[in-house]
Amino acid sequence: MDSYDGETNYMHQEDDWDRDMLLDPAWEKQQRKTFTAWCNSHLRKSGTQIENIEEDFRDGLKLMLLLEVISGERLAKPERGKMRVHKISNVNKALNFIASKGVKLVSIGAEEIVDGNAKMTLGMIWTIILRFAIQDISVEETSAKEGLLLWCQRKTAPYKNVNIQNFHISWKDGLGFCALIHRHRPELIDYGKLRKDDPMTNLNTAFDVAEKYLDIPKMLDAEDIVGTARPDEKAIMTYVSSFYHAFSGAQKEPLCFQHDIISTLRPDEKAVMTYVSCYYHAFSGKQKAETAANRICKVLAVNQENEQLMEDYEKLASDLLEWIRRTIPWLENRLPENTMQAMQQKLEDFRDYRRLHKPPKVQEKCQLEINFNTLQTKLRLSNRPAFMPSEGKMVSDINNAWGNLEGAEKGYEEWLLNEIRRLERLDHLAEKFRQKAAIHEAWTEGKEEMLQQKDFETASLSEIKALLKKHEAFESDLAAHQDRVEQIAAIAQELNELDYYDSPSVNARCQKICDQWDGLGGMTQKRSEALQRTEKLLETIDQLYLEFAKRAAPFNNWMEGAMEDLQDTFIVHTIEEIKGLSTAHEQFKATLPEADKERMAILGIQNEIAKIVQTYHVNIAGSNPYTTINPQEINAKWDKVKQLVPQRDQALIEEHTRQQNNERLRVQFANQANVIGPWIQTKMGEIGRISIEMHGTLEDQLTNLRQYEKSIVNYKPKIDQLEVDHQLIQEALIFDNKHTKYTMEHIRVGWEQLLTTIARTINEIENQILTRDAKGISQEQLNEFRASFNHFDRDHSGTLGAEEFKACLISLGFDIANDAQGENEFARIMSIVDPNRMGLVTFQAFIDFMSRETADTDTADQVIASFKILAGDKNYILEDELRRELPPDQAEYCMARMAPYTGPDGVPGALDYMSFSTALYGESDL
Repeated sequence: MDSYDGETNYMHQEDDWDRDMLLDPAWEKQQRKTFTAWCNSHLRKSGTQIENIEEDFRDGLKLMLLLEVISGERLAKPERGKMRVHKISNVNKALNFIASKGVKLVSIGAEEIVDGNAKMTLGMIWTIILRFAIQDISVEETSAKEGLLLWCQRKTAPYKNVNIQNFHISWKDGLGFCALIHRHRPELIDYGKLRKDDPMTNLNTAFDVAEKYLDIPKMLDAEDIVGTARPDEKAIMTYVSSFYHAFSGAQKEPLCFQHDIISTLRPDEKAVMTYVSCYYHAFSGKQKAETAANRICKVLAVNQENEQLMEDYEKLASDLLEWIRRTIPWLENRLPENTMQAMQQKLEDFRDYRRLHKPPKVQEKCQLEINFNTLQTKLRLSNRPAFMPSEGKMVSDINNAWGNLEGAEKGYEEWLLNEIRRLERLDHLAEKFRQKAAIHEAWTEGKEEMLQQKDFETASLSEIKALLKKHEAFESDLAAHQDRVEQIAAIAQELNELDYYDSPSVNARCQKICDQWDGLGGMTQKRSEALQRTEKLLETIDQLYLEFAKRAAPFNNWMEGAMEDLQDTFIVHTIEEIKGLSTAHEQFKATLPEADKERMAILGIQNEIAKIVQTYHVNIAGSNPYTTINPQEINAKWDKVKQLVPQRDQALIEEHTRQQNNERLRVQFANQANVIGPWIQTKMGEIGRISIEMHGTLEDQLTNLRQYEKSIVNYKPKIDQLEVDHQLIQEALIFDNKHTKYTMEHIRVGWEQLLTTIARTINEIENQILTRDAKGISQEQLNEFRASFNHFDRDHSGTLGAEEFKACLISLGFDIANDAQGENEFARIMSIVDPNRMGLVTFQAFIDFMSRETADTDTADQVIASFKILAGDKNYILEDELRRELPPDQAEYCMARMAPYTGPDGVPGALDYMSFSTALYGESDL
């Protein structure tokens, strides 16, 4: 330290003293004890000592003697007179000598010392202690008080319950003093038996051991320190400096010190500093080895942290891949269910997967990429090889697996919706099949028995003709029912093609109907032939009956068809479709007046028959021989048709209302989706622009991005509301929406991409801050690097091609000539920034390269040199040496990974620290 710095420091120390002129009585007591003991430890070398610090220095003789002893220099000859002027002269000689050592004394004059001013005398002694006992302390480029504090922190770091942060309250429990002694002389103190809650025992143990075995006087009393809220810093520093000098070969003389510290509420800081400085000097002889051990600890700590990050990545990647592996088979399962309820449950399970199970995995995947990028950045900053995950666990592998998951997910949703439509169609067809089959079975009931009758054999001519006409009418009715049978068969065929679960029973019923129909056809043919054979014999027929039968049969068939149509179920998906059904129904109602006229005409025929019978007294046995249809049946069916018409009206109105509600849901969803979709696209573009623009420091950018991220996250309720609307749409079985081009799947994918992009951009800024802080790059340098990168990134892709990167380097002052040597140098640089040979350079790789070019880091050679210091210049190191100089966990870490030393100068148990050091930086294998 030069004289200028010394004067500046002492000015600050003396200013502190001036501010402390009104000393706490406890502190003053501690300083008197500590400073008196410290002075006597040096005056004893000249065969004298002091009893009262302010009285014994008044004549200046012992003060000059003290300065000669501690400096090793001769002062001017003292005045031996007893007068005040002689005393002032001697004190001035002492003060001038102190000033000649670069110490600027402020507010301390000879008159105050001669007058016995206690405050000034203590201040003068403290200045002497600082100059001759503490100033020469130096630890890792820090000196004096800071150096002594750092030395104490280094020495006590491995000890539990010891946290040295200052020279007052950090020493109250006595463990700090005991730790300093145990670190260098472990045989003197059993540290494991000490308790933090017993400061009296700890302090007395340290003071007694230091006085008995280390020749460090008892400058402090335990009662004063424990009883003081804040011990005097100067007393502690003075005592600790004695330890430093004792262990560095200085201050071997014992001091007489008997004081009571515990009774003081706040021990004097200067007394504690003085005492602790003794510890520093006592133990500083091992500074070189400690520095080497610290370097190794730092390197090993970085390596251990990186290994933990690698293990965390491997576990998170394994868990995510296992979840994907278990989920994909579930999504790829296309085994259909037989009922709508079962398929609806599958759809609900899929919704739970999308809402509850997948979002946490999306977050895990994003966090995994962030962890991987952070780990690679830390490895680059510490000159470690890049991390290569286990086979199949690369980020690209996880992205591929995720892509397969989303592909299966999309196909599964489409399959579910198609299956629901299929089952809906199947239920409709099955119900239609049952209705038509029931109508047909009701119609065929008794037809076989009727066709098998032999009534024509004993019938009269009129009866035969009647039977023949009746059979013709039946044939007409049979032909009319042919379409229904064909419809039943067609529906059964469609149910089979659509894989209806109850196809066997449908097929059996259809087969029975077809077989019966074929039998009816055959029997009808046989009866027709028999009647035709007897037709020549029986030609009388009742024309009115025949006309009635011919007109009643098709009208009855029309009514049955109308009833069937009015009871037929319908499925529509739009308002237009329901309007079409309503229009057709109105057209049907318009035909009812004409149908009523036909009904009245048919009933008129029956009335004419009755009139003829009544007029001509015709004996008619039974009903109309040509048909089974009677006026009562026609009227009953007509009444049924009129009853079904308003029911059909009500069903169409209800369906129209439902379709209006569906249209409202479509419009409601579309209004939100048409806002959210463009908003997501806009935000994606804004994030892309933010990632390449420079506005403020990296911390400002990070703050802005996090605020931006918060604004995006705050938009989540709108996405959730859209999910609710989408669920309502799906529950209403709405499958299309002409009001928007956005589907819920588009919104979900865009939202997930938006969250991932902002998280990745924030991680890039954090990695740039980590690079800047680790490499010591200024904000101006980062801005210059970003400006140069953006200038040559003309397509705003966030990457530079090889030629763009070369031009960027030249613009930053790199000398890359257009010759073979320049090309080789550029190829070397490209191998660093583009190890995968993609032909592209990212901004993070560019920053890493520029930081390596402008900053210095630890190297394998530096670590080897540190190990060589610990090994005492040997080419190998022993386990005992590692345990002595390194913390236990890092010593065990080294011993577990170091190979046995095989050199000719080796000894049993020798370890090879050179190969271990190169392996830490990827220059060899562990």
